[in-house]
Amino acid sequence: MLDPALTRAHPPAAATEAPLKIAVRDLVVHYGGTRALDAVSLDIPAHRVTALIGPSGCGKSTFLRCLNRMNDHIPGARVTGQVTIDGDPIYAPDVDPVELRRRVGMVFQKSNPFPKSIFDNVAFGPRVHGERDAVRLSEVAERTLRQAALWDEVKDRLDRSALELSGGQQQRLCIARALAVEPEVVLMDEPASALDPIATAKIEELIHELKNAYTIVIVTHNMQQAARVSDLTAYFYLGRLIEFGPTERLFTNPTRPETEDYITGRFG
Repeated sequence: MLDPALTRAHPPAAATEAPLKIAVRDLVVHYGGTRALDAVSLDIPAHRVTALIGPSGCGKSTFLRCLNRMNDHIPGARVTGQVTIDGDPIYAPDVDPVELRRRVGMVFQKSNPFPKSIFDNVAFGPRVHGERDAVRLSEVAERTLRQAALWDEVKDRLDRSALELSGGQQQRLCIARALAVEPEVVLMDEPASALDPIATAKIEELIHELKNAYTIVIVTHNMQQAARVSDLTAYFYLGRLIEFGPTERLFTNPTRPETEDYITGRFG
């Protein structure tokens, strides 16, 4: 049985130089009778990349979905505890989940462009939120496609189907689509797991650039990727947060033997 105090991990002083963006306190998630997260507390600083690692089924994707209330769509899911963004409790009764998901965008493991043109994919979110001005939509499309390092590859075929793009291009388009509604936080659930090494490198380079403008939380099974792209890393196991801290320290000098066993390959 793990010490419950381990679930109350907060970054040491060096990791909190950036202002706090997301605060999670005593977060518990049940799927029916199964407890998927057990009293997790975690501070996520602004304009940093926080990686969530751990074996399959450890709770990291469940935790990620709690940050924009995607678990609301899962039958039987129950969430207790508190999550705040800039001090605002996102599970308060008066919070509109649609508006929350404008503040907290998400990129999924499998690229999921809409069967529409490249332009219409990027313009979709702003249109849902009421933007109708063609000039403004064109500006948003160019800005976000540039942010996603895709503009130069698609600027002459914006009216072509997004499904004609390569897998890596489709995933960058999905990132551009998430950025089009000007979120504050971007969640990424295994964003490069289905991509080849070249496309993966582009996504990782993009993550480095995006953290200047956004707070990023990424789930990855690839510990090398976590080491490359993140500033902070959280190790989850059996629904508990085992250890959290600066990525370099966690990978070179973990404080918990469970973390060391996982990172060195003796477990998981």
